[in-house]
Amino acid sequence: MADGTSVVRLRDATLDFRGHRVWSDLSLDFGAPSFVAILGPNGSGKTSLLRVILGLAPLSAGTIEVLGEPPRRGNPAIGYVPQHQSFDPDLPLRGRDLVQFGVDGYRWGFGRSDAATRKRVAEAIESVEASAYADAPIGRLSGGEQQRLRIAQALVGDPQLLLCDEPLASLDLRHQQEITELIGRWQRQTGRTVLFVTHDVNPVLNLVDRVLFVVNGRWAAGTPDEVLTSERMTDLYGSHVDVLRVHGRVLVVSESTGSGFEIGEPHHIPSVDHDPGRPPASVS
Repeated sequence: MADGTSVVRLRDATLDFRGHRVWSDLSLDFGAPSFVAILGPNGSGKTSLLRVILGLAPLSAGTIEVLGEPPRRGNPAIGYVPQHQSFDPDLPLRGRDLVQFGVDGYRWGFGRSDAATRKRVAEAIESVEASAYADAPIGRLSGGEQQRLRIAQALVGDPQLLLCDEPLASLDLRHQQEITELIGRWQRQTGRTVLFVTHDVNPVLNLVDRVLFVVNGRWAAGTPDEVLTSERMTDLYGSHVDVLRVHGRVLVVSESTGSGFEIGEPHHIPSVDHDPGRPPASVS
């Protein structure tokens, strides 16, 4: 896609879940190329936003377009990398089989793949440097190795949009760095769009063009320097916080506790009820 093309467009988007207002009046565009970090505490609606984009959950109000169309399930132009969850060690599934699901996962059972499919799968595996263990049982691989293969599965269809739902969770620092580098390299080489849900922005801070921060039904979007500030975070949380940059990392200090922590761990900040009469903070 050309520079500036809108990949995801939301207008006055509101999401309710079981009678609870998750977020409201979300109006923004994610263009191409871009790497967007989606931040916020548990329950703030980060994963729910990905589900809306994937066509798995409807908006309660407002509109959304994904690649110029309404969201739909199984859109092959969207790649998806989930959180890391271990496979059963005895699962009779090779890493290569997992990646092939990204091509023909809609089919029932295992079928014979043609030469073109095998080539696509091999190329995707090679792109994440996982060829050495692609034929090993997936459940006997390390967490980092499994996550590399999940990325290959998401990329095998050559997506226009890549959604990553906390792909660094439960991984050690070395594997976090490796996975981040893989996704960042793909985004730079293709000039496409990544929406990256994370609790900690620091592992991807050098890749991020824009940030969407959602909390207590409020939201803010913009560049990291626009959103990750003391003023903006204080407004979102309704409680004074200081945002500091220390050795290239973003830290938040809560006035109420005096404690410091990396941004993306906002459970240290006291939560406040959202005032329905106050409009959400926003930066286009």
